[in-house]
Formats: sequence, C-alpha cells, structure tokens
Amino acid sequence: MEDQPGHFNPRAVRLDKLERMRETGIEPFLPTQYDVNALSRDIVDEFERFDQKTVAIAGRITAIRRHGRAAFVDLLDTLGRIQTHWREDVLGVGFALLDHLDLGDFVGIRGTVFKTRRSEVTVKAESVTVLAKSLRELPEKHHGLTNIDLRYRQRYLDLIANPDVRRVFEVRGQTLAYIRQFLQERHFLEVETPVLQTIAGGTEARPFRTHHNALGLELYLRIAMELHLKRLIVAGIDRVYEIGRVFRNEGISTRHNPEFSMLELYQAYTDYRGMMELTESLLQGLVVRLLGRPDLVYQGTTLNFTPPYARVDLVERLKEKTGVDWHRVTSRKDAQDLAATLGVTVDPGFDRAQVMDKIVGAVVEPDLIQPTFLWHHPKDISPLAKADPAHPELTERFELFVAGRELANAFSELNDPLEQRRRFFAQQEARTQGNDEIPPLDEDFLLALEHGMPPTGGLGLGIDRLIMLLTDSPSIRDVILFPTMRPLA
Repeated sequence: MEDQPGHFNPRAVRLDKLERMRETGIEPFLPTQYDVNALSRDIVDEFERFDQKTVAIAGRITAIRRHGRAAFVDLLDTLGRIQTHWREDVLGVGFALLDHLDLGDFVGIRGTVFKTRRSEVTVKAESVTVLAKSLRELPEKHHGLTNIDLRYRQRYLDLIANPDVRRVFEVRGQTLAYIRQFLQERHFLEVETPVLQTIAGGTEARPFRTHHNALGLELYLRIAMELHLKRLIVAGIDRVYEIGRVFRNEGISTRHNPEFSMLELYQAYTDYRGMMELTESLLQGLVVRLLGRPDLVYQGTTLNFTPPYARVDLVERLKEKTGVDWHRVTSRKDAQDLAATLGVTVDPGFDRAQVMDKIVGAVVEPDLIQPTFLWHHPKDISPLAKADPAHPELTERFELFVAGRELANAFSELNDPLEQRRRFFAQQEARTQGNDEIPPLDEDFLLALEHGMPPTGGLGLGIDRLIMLLTDSPSIRDVILFPTMRPLA
C-alpha cells in the first residue's frame, strides 16, 4: 500500500534521510562487499580470544541509544546481536551518520572489542560504512510481529522481529544435517529424482498438473518419490534415499501444506521390521543430539523416543474402538454407512478402502500419543506392500504415530511384478469411477520390476511434522519458511 499524503509518513522520512546522506557524498547502496572477519556470537562467547582485538563486523541496526557525543548501536548479524559503542572524538565526521541512520539499516563497523562497566561485550567503533538503507520500519522490538497471517506472508520480518522463529529453522537445518550423517554412516546414497513426472504415482493423492510446451506433454508435480527410488534398487543401488519436496493438491490445515518435505529411503535385503529398528535409532539419536536427552515436550505432553516403541495392530484396535471387523465391511455402501454412524465425514467419491482408512484416522490414530507403530494394514489400502505370509489379507506395513499424528510410513516392498500388476489393476476400477486420487497404471515401473528387485524395506518420513515435534510448533506453517497462502485481494 502506498503512503497516504497528509499523515505522518515514516517511509518519506527515511527517503529524506537517504537524500541527505547522498548529499554528503555517501551512497548507501554502492558497496558491493564488506570484509567481515568476526560474528557476534563468537565474539561474545569467546571474549578472551577477542579482547582488545580489532574486528570487522556487519549487520542490521536494531537499536540506537544516544548519549550526547556518544551512542550505543546494536547490530544483528547471522548469529545474533552485539552492542557497538560510537564516540564523536573517535569517529569524527563519521559520528554524524547517526543523524541519517534508522533501525533496519545495514552498516559495517571496524573496531576494538572490550567490555563495558556493566560487563557487556562491545565493539568500540573506529570506522563505520553504510551498506544499505532500509526504507520501511521494522516491527517494534518489544512486541515483535504478532499478527499470525502477516508473520507467514512476510517471513523476513518475522525472522527479524522474533528470535525464536529463527531458532526453529536452525533446528530444521540441524535435523537435516543429522539425518544425512546418520544415513551416510550406514552407506546410503543420497540421490535426486524427478519432480516433474508423466505419472504422479507412489501413493494416493490429487496431483498438481502443468504443461510442457516444447513436448506438448501434460506433467504432474510428484506426490511421492517412491517409484523412482525403487527403480534405483532394481539398478543395484542397495541403500538409497532422497530428501525433497512433494506436492499434493489437497486442503490446508495445521498439519497439511500443499508442498512439504519428505525423507524417503529404501534398503535392500531387509523388511519392515528392519525399517522399525532404523526409525527408532534415527529418531532417538536425533532427539538426543538436539536436546541432550531422549524425550521432549510437545504442546504440554512429554514424549519419550527411547526404543522400543509400542506396536498396535490396526485391525484389532479398530475393532476395539468400534466393534467392527474391517474384513466384514465388504462394500463401499457398508463403509459409507459405517462412517455416517461414527460421525466421520468422508468424500462421497471414496471407495471402500479409502473410507475405512478415513475411519481409522478418526477413531484410532488420535489416541496414539507416545511413539507408536500402527502395523499390519489391510492389503486393500497398501498396494505397494508385501502381504504378511501368516495373514495374507494383511501386509507387512507400519505407520509411526506421535502425538496423534502420522510421522512415518514404511513396509516390506512388494517385489513380485505380477502381483504388483494385479494390485494396480484393482486400483484402476476406482479410477474409472472418477476417483482422481488413484494414479494411472505405471507400465514403466512394472517393466523395471520385471527385471528383478531384491527384498527391500522402505520408509517415508515427514520432515515438517518432525520439526514441529522438535520445536514444539502447533502448526506446519510455523516450520515452513514460506507456507502456501491465499493471495491478498
């Protein structure tokens, strides 16, 4: 919105200061670099090493406290805040810059490190270089940026005004680094697979569509990485993983964003139990690395990630909760009627298996608070998982739930190409009836599978939901730097 005439206009004041600065021969947008040799937190934490040493620091001005011919100016850099001390008898004409500077401006300062009488680590400014002028006011420092909608839309202001927000994304970076280290130590190879795909497969979800002009092709943003990663298992890369974005054309909530980050990994010669052990080891090690202990508090509840995690049979727990045996609900109408009886809202286009899965989500999953493996899913909702030899109507699959939310999904991968084809064909009937969450038949994947895939365990883990747990964040938008938002009118 443009500034309105006749009102106090902070932007106009800053533009005037910019012009007066230029009149003195200073062009604040001219510098192309500044040789920084120290950062705020290092100087403060290692004061003895920096005491009376000359440093060059740079950052955004967050506070100016003038005291006659001296001033304290706080700078914010990538690691935090540090105080600087300006004196007219030291800076000479450079001290007059204060008349043209505002909160939010970027400056470089060269000076000597010391401690004030109040023992605050400070840099005595001996030269000042203006690096950029801010033409807009920053949020008021004591109240921060409190409007939730504005925080998500203008994340750059959120990160400036709310230090705790920056910590969330530091934890995110540390988490990704730990996962990569954990998998590298176990000889997994990190790869990148296509985001644009001719068939969006690997799970059931509505894809985003786009068009490639040169090839005249309708393409889809991937909804999963699974089928390409399995092709690499066929190729002989026995341990493979990818961390990346996937896209699902679904609603937005505190748990869902249309684009989100996933870890998917596949390991040959193991099964879903091997994936359980790997998941437990990964999560316990991560929580201990970040927090120094195997438990954390999420929204007031203490969650303990010490293995072994509880195992809950899906079909048995559903029967305990509702008195209904999954396998006795044999038709779409029966499933829809059951959902209505239980007060569970479902999409009218869902088939029987999708409705039953929705019922499980409503009556079983919310009670799984401590880390819990919900396992032995029925075959009709697990088209890519191996059947359990002891119970052929069930599969060797688990979902990990924490705080009532799905965090991971894994199974012994189906590697029989003929059975896989039968499962895919069974899905196509629902697709022909208008269910656009069912992917089309992927003949190329079936062709790859016919070349032979060894026994394999696979795991998908939601990065964003994991960061929510680690940072006690109630909404997925809190852990995504730029969440999807409806444009302002």
